[in-house]
Amino acid sequence: MRTAVKIDIKNRQASFNYELLDRYNAGIVLLGTEIKSIREGKAGLADAYCTFIGEELWVQHMHIAAYRLGTAYNHEAQRSRKLLLTKRELRKLSRATKESGLTIIPTRLYIDEKGFAKLEIALARGKKNYDKRESIKEREDRRQIDRALKGSH
Repeated sequence: MRTAVKIDIKNRQASFNYELLDRYNAGIVLLGTEIKSIREGKAGLADAYCTFIGEELWVQHMHIAAYRLGTAYNHEAQRSRKLLLTKRELRKLSRATKESGLTIIPTRLYIDEKGFAKLEIALARGKKNYDKRESIKEREDRRQIDRALKGSH
């Protein structure tokens, strides 16, 4: 029986750099060594983004480290990977990126209860510098409030 190790890799910069509007869960087409590396937690979403190639959505620059026990058949760390969504979702995302200049970014990579790797993607609008400063200010204010509450106990 396999031990249930919870894999949940997040893109922390996504909510700081972008205003996340709409979220979708997509399957990913992976090679055997890629899923093994993800199960070890050796993946990153830092510079990743999604683009349409034809009618299909692909994730670019998602880093999945080479599998440590892999042989000559090991995968490339940053190859393009196809995302699996319904046709309706693909049409909606395609329309949104073409018409209103929004972008699609991966926010979370996880393993679902069936053992499949899933990528949570978000339709996002880039934040301006003053929006980022506002986010930093809110985060600092929240920290000070938490410190004050802990200090009063």
